[in-house]
Amino acid sequence: MFANYLIGLREGLEASLIVGILVAYVVKSGNRARLGSVWAGTGIAIGLSLAFGGILTLTSSSLSEEAEHGFAGVMSVIAVGLVTWMVFWMRRTAREMRGELHGRLDKALVGGGIAIGVVALVAVLREGLETALFLWAATTTATDTAAALGGAILGIGTAVVIGWAVYRGAVKMNLATFFTWTGALLIIVAAGVLAYGVRDLQEGGFLPGGDNIAFDVSATVDENSPVGTLLGGFFHFDPVTTWLQLSVWVVYLVVTLALYFRPQRPSVPAPAPARETTPAA
Repeated sequence: MFANYLIGLREGLEASLIVGILVAYVVKSGNRARLGSVWAGTGIAIGLSLAFGGILTLTSSSLSEEAEHGFAGVMSVIAVGLVTWMVFWMRRTAREMRGELHGRLDKALVGGGIAIGVVALVAVLREGLETALFLWAATTTATDTAAALGGAILGIGTAVVIGWAVYRGAVKMNLATFFTWTGALLIIVAAGVLAYGVRDLQEGGFLPGGDNIAFDVSATVDENSPVGTLLGGFFHFDPVTTWLQLSVWVVYLVVTLALYFRPQRPSVPAPAPARETTPAA
C-alpha cells in the first residue's frame, strides 16, 4: 500500500503542479476566459489515462496463463523503463519546469483556446499514462489489490491537496529536493517491480532459470504478516526468489542509484555572439 501511495503522491503532485502552473499563468496573463480550455485538456488527459489502465487490466485478464505472465512481465519492464527515465528527467528539470511550461503557453495563447487545451492535455497525459502503467504493474504484484488501489487513490488525493496548497501559496516547498528524494524511493520500488517482471517472464517460459532458486524464505516470512506486507508492499519482496531475479534487482538498484546521485554538472551558458565591428572609414 505504501509503495502505491508513494507512486500516487509523486506522480499526482507532478501533474497537480503542472495544472497549477498552467492555471496561474493563464489567469495572471489576463486570459481567464480560456481557463475552460485548460480544464478540458486536463479532464481528457485523466479520462484517457483511466481508459489506458482499464485496457491493461482487460487485456491481461483475457489471456492464457502463460501469455498473461508474459504480458505482465513485459509491461513491468516497460513501466520501470518509463519511471526510470521520468525520475532522472525530473531531477534535472524540476527547477526549470515552470519556465518550460510558460514558454509553451506563450506560444499557445497566440493560437487560441484549442492550443491551450492541447498544452494541458499533452502535459498531463504524459504523467497520467506513466502513472497508470506503473500503478498497474505495481498492483499486479501486490498481495492485497484493494489496499494497493486504496494507497494509490490516497496518494493522488494527497497530491491534489498539496498542489492546491502550493498554488494558493500556503505551502513553500523545495520542489527540487522533494522530487530528488521521492525519485530515489521510486527507484527502490521500481527495482522490485522489475524483479517481479523477470519472475513473470520466467513463469511464462520467456526467460530461463525459473527453477534456479537463490533463496526460499516462504516458511519463515508469511506474505500476509505485517513484515511480509511491508516487504511486499514497498520492496515487492518475493519470498521465493530466483538467481536471475536477485541479480537483476541488485544490478538495477546499484547502477541506477549510483547514476542518480552522481554530482550534476552545472550547465554552461552559451557564449555570447561576437559583435560585428564596423571597419573604420
